[in-house]
Amino acid sequence: MSGGKLYDFNLAAIYLTSETSPSHKISHTPNLNTHTDMKTHFPPSELIINADGSIFHLHVVPEALADKVILVGDPGRVETVAAHFDTREYEVENREFCTVTGTYAGKRVTVVSTGIGCDNIDIVLNELDALANIDFQTREVKPALRSLDIVRIGTCGGLQEFTPEGTFIASVKSVGFDGLLNFYAGRDRVCDLACETAFTEAMQWTGNQCIPHPYVAPASPELLERIAQDDMVRGITVACGGFFGPQGRELRIPLADPHQNEKIQAFAHNGLRITNFEMESSAVAGLSALMGHKALTVCMVIANRVAGRANTDYKGSIDRLICTVLDRI
Repeated sequence: MSGGKLYDFNLAAIYLTSETSPSHKISHTPNLNTHTDMKTHFPPSELIINADGSIFHLHVVPEALADKVILVGDPGRVETVAAHFDTREYEVENREFCTVTGTYAGKRVTVVSTGIGCDNIDIVLNELDALANIDFQTREVKPALRSLDIVRIGTCGGLQEFTPEGTFIASVKSVGFDGLLNFYAGRDRVCDLACETAFTEAMQWTGNQCIPHPYVAPASPELLERIAQDDMVRGITVACGGFFGPQGRELRIPLADPHQNEKIQAFAHNGLRITNFEMESSAVAGLSALMGHKALTVCMVIANRVAGRANTDYKGSIDRLICTVLDRI
């Protein structure tokens, strides 16, 4: 689908100036409005805009993006979320990226499918930020930061006995096995370096075994409190670079570290345990923090690795998590 269906609406973009960064070492709201360390003009090779004025991969036009964004991996789950909307204003799809913007209980919301993996999150987050904070006519950064609330709703594998199938988990921090954030300046400012060091030491990886330099990206504290409240398990999530070997699944190829999952399940930092595996949360949290957006990942456990059980008939029950997020975002 080359162009989006834009319904009759004309809602001006809302711009939010960035807050002062907290005094501690992890900055959740970096001030990007000074532009001292970033480009302010982007040539066609770097910011690719389609002929219809939409961003290259998502095919979304700037005026169709809401301030509240829900990310889902499965393109089919976009309709599951949008089915709850009171109105629909815009719909578009390209490749694995499907987008619907509408309203829910008076709130304007955009839901986007990302596909699987942190590499896709790199595309989606950068393009969402471009839609919000770059003027497509001048190709220059807008003078004031527009900050988005971004919540990823997904499925995951539980890693503790207290995270059985059906558990809702909010990722307080995410350990990235993908290495994505290491390609961006400022990653140390938004990451939990003490947790990174403790985790790397606990894993005892050497040389090119697995990923020797994971990063730890915290979620937005404000969004965590608003969405998780008192009915979700809070923990550390590991975002893996694959579904099999990186998550300790062994079929026909032996694992580089047969004890990986045992060490991960035993790890704790500042009272938090590693609760689950998934494949996107670290990039969502890390990139959002670097860009000045608030982000959180919440997942429903569909397989418990400790018990060796999996629920493949989960699509009906995840709707309760979707409704919870829509009510609280």
